[in-house]
Amino acid sequence: MTMKETGSEATFADLGLRSELLDVLSALGYEEPTPIQKAAIPPLVQGRDLLGQAATGTGKTAAFALPVLQRMLHPGDGTGPVALVLVPTRELAVQVSEAFHRYGRILGTRVLPIYGGAPIGRQLQALKRGVDVVVATPGRALDHIGRTTLNLEGLRTVVLDEADEMLDMGFADDIEAILAATPDDRQTVLFSATLPPRIDGIARRHLRDPVRIEMGHPAAEGRQATPLVEQSAYLVARAHKPAALGRLLDIEAPTAAIIFCRTREEVDQLTEAMNGRGYRAEALHGGMEQEQRDRVMSRLRAGTADLLVATDVAARGLDIEQLTHVVNYNVPSAPEAYVHRIGRVGRAGREGAALTLVEPREHRMLKAIERVTKQRIPVERLPTVADLHARRMELTRAALEECLRQDDLEPFHVVVESLADEFDLMEVALAAVKLAHESSGGALDEEEIPEVAPRTMEKRRGQREDAPEGQRYPRAPAGGMARLFFNLGRRAGIRPQDLVGAIAGESSLSGRDIGAIEIAERFSLVEVPQAAANEVIAALRQATIKGRKPIVRRERDTHGRRTR
Repeated sequence: MTMKETGSEATFADLGLRSELLDVLSALGYEEPTPIQKAAIPPLVQGRDLLGQAATGTGKTAAFALPVLQRMLHPGDGTGPVALVLVPTRELAVQVSEAFHRYGRILGTRVLPIYGGAPIGRQLQALKRGVDVVVATPGRALDHIGRTTLNLEGLRTVVLDEADEMLDMGFADDIEAILAATPDDRQTVLFSATLPPRIDGIARRHLRDPVRIEMGHPAAEGRQATPLVEQSAYLVARAHKPAALGRLLDIEAPTAAIIFCRTREEVDQLTEAMNGRGYRAEALHGGMEQEQRDRVMSRLRAGTADLLVATDVAARGLDIEQLTHVVNYNVPSAPEAYVHRIGRVGRAGREGAALTLVEPREHRMLKAIERVTKQRIPVERLPTVADLHARRMELTRAALEECLRQDDLEPFHVVVESLADEFDLMEVALAAVKLAHESSGGALDEEEIPEVAPRTMEKRRGQREDAPEGQRYPRAPAGGMARLFFNLGRRAGIRPQDLVGAIAGESSLSGRDIGAIEIAERFSLVEVPQAAANEVIAALRQATIKGRKPIVRRERDTHGRRTR
């Protein structure tokens, strides 16, 4: 059985979920299920096996977590888990565990993340007390199975999340061993961003008559065209997203903008954060009465508000003439949602811009959008503090120029003349500019936002989650790039921005020219254009990074040869 995503409207109540879960979803601000949730939840609630193609950002965690909780008869009873979720990285294990805890707290569900690098003693104690859901990386799960501390006899559901990623990281044998230790009558759910032959092989061996779902696949989307809007994306860690959004809005200075969020809760939190940064932001979501919605739209159209923070549901049908920017605070859950969002700017020949904030694990969904729309979405560097100060200075100059062109300066002659008796006119002008600049927020203290290099957005392919530090599997540099070795790493406090700053400051390269950055405990690897490698090495001989003089050379492969 194969299912394609559809545009049919549905609510969470239509999916057959129990009232407690519906109450939780409402409290969290979830207004309607995403396409993957609409397609996956009903068959999973029925106990069917499922093979799904879905990237991060489509809402797939809720798509399998809610049915697991729905089918959980007596949470809090027994010791062995009724559900096991296998994930490729410790970061994803934490995220999925947090999601299960949010959705299942009202039911008393006990959730335990198991991954390498965490104290095993705490995991042993929790397993002994009893858990309902275990979210684990394959290596650590197999370790507990070998110790007989993870009892899988009562297991009803196994979920393989981001299965292709686990195979790429070398977990194929571990997965087979874990599945062999689970009951034969279990429900098996497999999600993967791609469906290569290896994934099909696992599905044939371990899934029984599965429902097949394809989300974000070009063939399933009809290759919709996007409007002519200037599009860009920015890589940013979740913790720095509010600051990154503020920085982009400062630089872009939109006349009016819609910022799209996934949930009502996120809308309310971000609206409060943006108002705290000095913007005039209004929230719009399905939890508001019509009278409230009308007041919000009136303020936006009257110019007394310039940011509208909204969910997709609440923003349907809006046409705001002065709108210049659309911001995706998260990568949309489906490519067609991206098309609909950015179509709200650039109408009737007006110019428009679409900005997307991409968290480390959302980049695959961005690539899916590019495939569907047949348009490249360039990944830009986040503006730095220096960029922000330059932009604010530019706005100050523009405001002063506009003021000089007006004919209402006569009342201020007496002030300038009296100051000119004591100070040079240039000094008077400089002081006036300083006051104007600071009054417009120009002196606002800002911190640099850490850069996220494309290759470091997710666990490096070829390195297992449970592999010891320094155990690396060969990977060739990107085409046209050379990889440089630095003898400084995390132990020296090195961060990606430190390496980017040193290279850009000492050589002719800019931050955008620098490729993948990998930082280990005692060393770092940086990709730079092949033609500029020798220049960078020579330029950094006299430089210091974090107060230390680095040794920089071309990386050598496992046979001691220099990589090209």
